[in-house]
Amino acid sequence: MMNSSSSETHYSQILIALMQGVLYQENDVALWQPLLLLQARVRDYCQHIGLELILDEAEGYAYLRQRATPEGEVALPRLVPRRQLSYPVSLILVLLRKKLAEFDSNAGDTRLIVSREQITEQLRLFLPDTANEARLLDRMDTHLNKVVELGFLYRLRGQDQQFEVRRILKAFVDAQWLSDFEQRLNDYASHGVGLSEDAG
Repeated sequence: MMNSSSSETHYSQILIALMQGVLYQENDVALWQPLLLLQARVRDYCQHIGLELILDEAEGYAYLRQRATPEGEVALPRLVPRRQLSYPVSLILVLLRKKLAEFDSNAGDTRLIVSREQITEQLRLFLPDTANEARLLDRMDTHLNKVVELGFLYRLRGQDQQFEVRRILKAFVDAQWLSDFEQRLNDYASHGVGLSEDAG
């Protein structure tokens, strides 16, 4: 049971941590239990500033999402920026999401570890010509660093070429996202856009 002083401290720390990004149970042990106890208060505060708390106890993560503006209400300024992802980064996310789904269906371990080489091999299957393939693979580390920065991959300590796929990816890459990406993939194909040109 928390006293009122520690409750207020935890409340402030939780809000700051969520404003800064994803809060993970395994990384933020000291804040996870207080978050579960204070989640109604956190949700109420977030609602007032146009945000929504997404909390998945089973997967062990929490983050803030911009709340859809109800009809008739004035839209608040966005606090959570939209991220425009390059084609290669989007493709990596889709491939990792599918790999996570396969991994979960064969459930054994809870942590999916992938290597740079495995991701590169999967990407190669989607590249239409060798010129673009060579350029894209040259930029592989840039793309992987972006995925790490977004919080979907975690680079294992002391193993630069090994990554853990963070489970929050399941919340970000949902059925709608996959459908939108499929449309984008078709647009690329129909316009003959060089995949590596849309890097970033």
